[in-house]
Amino acid sequence: MKIALIGAGGKMGVRLSLNLAKSDYEVAHVEVSDAGQARLKEAVGADCVPMAQALDGSSAVILAVPDTLIGKVCAGLIDDLDPGTIVVILDAAAPAAGHLPERADITYFVTHPCHPPIFNDETDPDARKDYFGGIAARQSIVSALMQGPEEHYEVGETIAKTIYQPILRSHRVTVEQMALLEPGLSETVCATLLVAMKDALDEVVRRGIDKTAARDFLLGHMTILGAVIMEEIDGVFSDACNKAITNGYPRILKDDWLKVFEPDEIEESIRRIT
Repeated sequence: MKIALIGAGGKMGVRLSLNLAKSDYEVAHVEVSDAGQARLKEAVGADCVPMAQALDGSSAVILAVPDTLIGKVCAGLIDDLDPGTIVVILDAAAPAAGHLPERADITYFVTHPCHPPIFNDETDPDARKDYFGGIAARQSIVSALMQGPEEHYEVGETIAKTIYQPILRSHRVTVEQMALLEPGLSETVCATLLVAMKDALDEVVRRGIDKTAARDFLLGHMTILGAVIMEEIDGVFSDACNKAITNGYPRILKDDWLKVFEPDEIEESIRRIT
C-alpha cells in the first residue's frame, strides 16, 4: 500500500516518517521547504518527491501540516486523488471547522494521539523519557471515520497505529467527540489548569520557598492526588484536604466553567485555532 506523506519534513512529519520506515508501507514524502527536506534526509534518510508523483497510485494521504494550512493544502490536492483514497488528518480542528473540501468519493479519517499516560508501567529508560509518544512509550489513540465506507475505518486505524506506535489502546470516537477532547478537555481545561499550577508554584517561590523544594512538593502531590482523583488507586483524601478543596474550588473556578464544553464554546475555540 502506497502512502503519500505531506509535510514530511516538519516536526510531526519526521516523527511519522520514522515510524512509517519501520512498516511495509511504500511511502512517498512531500516537503516544500529546503530545511524540512534536509531534516527528513538526516533523520530518516528519505528523499522527497513532487506532489504529483507522491499522489500517483497512493491509497492514502497523510496531512502532517499545521491546522491553519489543512484546508488550503487539501483543496490543492483534492482533485488529483483517485476515488476511494483515504485522507488522514491528524487533528479534529480543521475537520470540525468545515475546512475540508467536499468530495463524496474519498474518505476522511481523523486520528490523534493521547500521548503516554502519567500512570504507566514503563521500565525502559527511553520509554520513561518519551513524554510525547511515538518513540518508545506506549500511548493510546483516538480515531474517527468522518466520511467514507465502514471498511476504511480498519485501514485508517492500522495506519494510525503505525504512525503513533507503540500503542496502548485504540479508541473510536466521532469528530465532534474528538473536538471535545481537544481543544476542550486537553487544552482549554488541562493545559490552562497546569499553567495555573505553574503560576502557583512561582508565587510560593516568590514568597520565599526554595524553587526545588516547592517543585518537589508540587509534583509529588500531583502524583498521589492524581492517583486518587483519577481512580488509579483505591484511596480517599483526608478531611483537611477535602475542606481545602471545598474552600478552593469556588475561589479558583467560576461556577459556570463547565460551559467551555458547550458547542458554541468549542466552535469558537476551534475558529481561533484554525
